[in-house]
Amino acid sequence: MAGQYPEQYGIAEPMMLEKIDKLFACGVGDLVDLPQIVVVGDQSSGKSSVLEGLIKKPFPRDSGLCTRFATHLVFRRAVQEQILVSIIPDRYASPDHSSRLKEWGRAVPNLDPNTFRQIVQEAHLEMGLSGDGDEAERKPTFSNDVLRLEISGPDQEHLSVIDVPGIFKSTTGGLTTKADIGLVRNMVTGYMKNPRSIMLAVVPANVDVATQEILELAAEFDVHGDRTLGVLTKADLVDTGAESGVVALLEGRARRMKLGWHITRNPGQKELQDNMDRGVLEADFFRSCVPWSSVDKDKVGVDSLRLRLKEVHSSLVKTEFPRRLVVLALNATHGADDLFETDHRLRIAPAIMSRMKTFSEEMAKYGHTYAFTAQDNDVAGDSDIEQPPKLFEVRKEYDLDKLVNILHSQGSLQYSQYGDIRDWILQIFQNNRGFELGTFNASLLATCMKRQSAKWTDVGMGFVSDVIIIVHNYVDTALASICNDPNVCNSLMDKLSDELIKRYQRAITNIQFLLDVEKSDTPLTLNHYFNENLQKSRQGHAAINIGKYAFHNGSHGRVVRLEHATHTTRSMSNEDYVVQDIMDILQSYYKISRKTFVDSVCKQAVLHHLLQCEESPLALFSPIFVSQLSMTELEELAGEAPGLKRSRSQLTKEMTSLIAAMKILARA
Repeated sequence: MAGQYPEQYGIAEPMMLEKIDKLFACGVGDLVDLPQIVVVGDQSSGKSSVLEGLIKKPFPRDSGLCTRFATHLVFRRAVQEQILVSIIPDRYASPDHSSRLKEWGRAVPNLDPNTFRQIVQEAHLEMGLSGDGDEAERKPTFSNDVLRLEISGPDQEHLSVIDVPGIFKSTTGGLTTKADIGLVRNMVTGYMKNPRSIMLAVVPANVDVATQEILELAAEFDVHGDRTLGVLTKADLVDTGAESGVVALLEGRARRMKLGWHITRNPGQKELQDNMDRGVLEADFFRSCVPWSSVDKDKVGVDSLRLRLKEVHSSLVKTEFPRRLVVLALNATHGADDLFETDHRLRIAPAIMSRMKTFSEEMAKYGHTYAFTAQDNDVAGDSDIEQPPKLFEVRKEYDLDKLVNILHSQGSLQYSQYGDIRDWILQIFQNNRGFELGTFNASLLATCMKRQSAKWTDVGMGFVSDVIIIVHNYVDTALASICNDPNVCNSLMDKLSDELIKRYQRAITNIQFLLDVEKSDTPLTLNHYFNENLQKSRQGHAAINIGKYAFHNGSHGRVVRLEHATHTTRSMSNEDYVVQDIMDILQSYYKISRKTFVDSVCKQAVLHHLLQCEESPLALFSPIFVSQLSMTELEELAGEAPGLKRSRSQLTKEMTSLIAAMKILARA
């Protein structure tokens, strides 16, 4: 199949076409969100002529109606040839107008100039645009409705091309208004803003490019210049002496563009009427006319422009990720697609947000080994009867066999116990005490923190493992929903599995890194809440100790004597004071560290590594993944079963024999 298409066929890359064909054939073509080519420029800049030369389809030229609204040409490769015409109503159109336009449309046998002209005229009337009659002033000149032509056939490309009206700054009495200037500008910029749009910025070669607003708009919406190609038209109309300025553009010495400039010669009216070959005319012109004959041949003529556009188109295809279901799922806009109503596993955003909430709550309630207060432990009771330790599950999702080796094990943890944290800290202090006077060794806090956060590993790993299950179920379900062939779907998942596991492991590696930082490194924070919490704890202890000496003093409320306030501190031993201080510092730091850890896991391991980055599992099945598959791999994924191949081969042989027999009978 690699030799099926000529090297210069159309705009799409031949090998890319073959691979895209495979996707469409197995029912997953919707995943490849192909770029669209948008031709933009001022009125009378030669846009339609450039587009006509690129796609080799004639545009109506006598009425100018094609420039009143956007025309969207969609080319699809299919077994049967078919041309469907329809009108897509403006999203803000009235219900009656939308309903009428949606009912209009039909199939046409071909798209010759007369048929195309008739289609445009009918669309003009259906959209209710002004004409040459008496009511012209009461009807709009331009429309945001879109004429759509879907052209299918075995010789077509998978391509989307849009022709839009030219922008203008001056009104024409009885035809255009200032409102029309804004309408057309908004229409054109709407297409230019789309990151999938490859912009052909068309500028007549016989005008000063510095006056062309379209170039400023292109630079505004394509800051890096990755999808804007400059096209100069009307090379034969450049004034004598001005050619050097145009050549400077083509050679990159003036108004440099990342993708460069290209120049074409538009055929004249008489040449069009005589049906002269455009390619031959351009080749003769750029070969024989100075200074164009000295310009690089890959920068002149519509044929070389088609090749240059092929490179840009293929490059953008390889970087464009099929985001439709992913974006809808992550934004929780489930009403936009019926698939979300039929399978809850596609509702990935609510599922992950719910699991995040549970993770945060479990870390707050049960993440510590020892409860600092009775309020930190929901299961603490007043009963003196000893009860078996209560447990909670660290995993909420069932394991998948394919992922069991990388997921955290299903298991249970004991609830935190209250009442022995002071004894525990005292024991650590006594085991690590040096010759400090009224203080403690700084490393002691790290030891306490490591022990107090021991459950973080199970709770955190359990959380990330559950999110991996949610993401994997989403990928599996989304692929099945758009791939009609179960065998192809299973083959794709098998092909994706190894890389998916690598991407899941990146999230697991990230949370392990976060655990090492929070649990093993020296405790450190610049958060001002640490000092605030520490002071509140110390003030709380003082208030409790002083409270037993308080008494009411009329309008002053509860008061204590000064000697009682100092008496409470003198009653504590050095050891008790240090243990209390360690406990206060640990409690203040632990709270901040826990919240930081929860936020970091949610933002880094989950949002970044599992959902949003370019290396996330959701970004795996993309055009670039398809482009890297060998033909053998594509055949394994989307090829016919051996039995079907044998049947097809046998039927082909029988058909050949029958045709030969018919020829023999016909001669008899």
